[in-house]
Amino acid sequence: MQTKRRVAILGHRGRMGHLACGTVTAAEDLELVATIGRGDRLEAAVQAGADVLLDLTRPDVVMTHIRFAVDHGLDAVIGTSGIGAAELATIEGWLAATATDTASSVLVAPNFAIGAVLAARFAREAAPFFDSAEIIETHHPAKLDAPSGTAVAVAESMTSARARADCPPMPDATVSDPLYARGARVGDIPVHAIRLSGAVARLEVLLGNGAETLTISHDSTARESFMPGVLAALRAVGRLASARGLTVGLEDVLFATG
Repeated sequence: MQTKRRVAILGHRGRMGHLACGTVTAAEDLELVATIGRGDRLEAAVQAGADVLLDLTRPDVVMTHIRFAVDHGLDAVIGTSGIGAAELATIEGWLAATATDTASSVLVAPNFAIGAVLAARFAREAAPFFDSAEIIETHHPAKLDAPSGTAVAVAESMTSARARADCPPMPDATVSDPLYARGARVGDIPVHAIRLSGAVARLEVLLGNGAETLTISHDSTARESFMPGVLAALRAVGRLASARGLTVGLEDVLFATG
């Protein structure tokens, strides 16, 4: 009989955290052993015998939580925004310094929605075939960061794909934009962030040539859309074919071959 993975959830009082608690509790192969909120001690996860931390907290504390997981040999699934290239490099350094057969594995997921992961993959593959590309991301007004981690990751992957294909610069005659109407520039891609009451999460990638346009879009209409990805990440972290270390995004989880 397969041993259940023992999960500690950080940020259980938030909307995502509350939903994740119920989802993990209902999963036959997982066991929720600890819930940790603001003011609680992280050591409670170790005392409860957790194997993996699920972090759904805030950008200002998430790196502390990851460092705790690495220092204590716990796997970690990170669904908190605010982890950029510099933070990823720091995490890789922590993992390299503790690399053993029983060391931590960290999975950082910019988005847990399966459809969003697929949309990002499609956008990366399409990017070299079009002259122009832009991204519009929409979230609820309580979101702390802009642009979203998903939009940044997609823009960076599209930029890299265009660079590998030796694509020319995208056409844009704009010479004056004092109000930043053209959006933020992430790599080569303009990214526009909308914060709208009633929204949950929407990713829209627009691509264009001289005679055609392609729109790749994904909508999460409720936070339940993130739960299958949360479960997949908790089950896969530390067990991917790429071995232990840092994994960014769910693509390796969805398309793992070993």
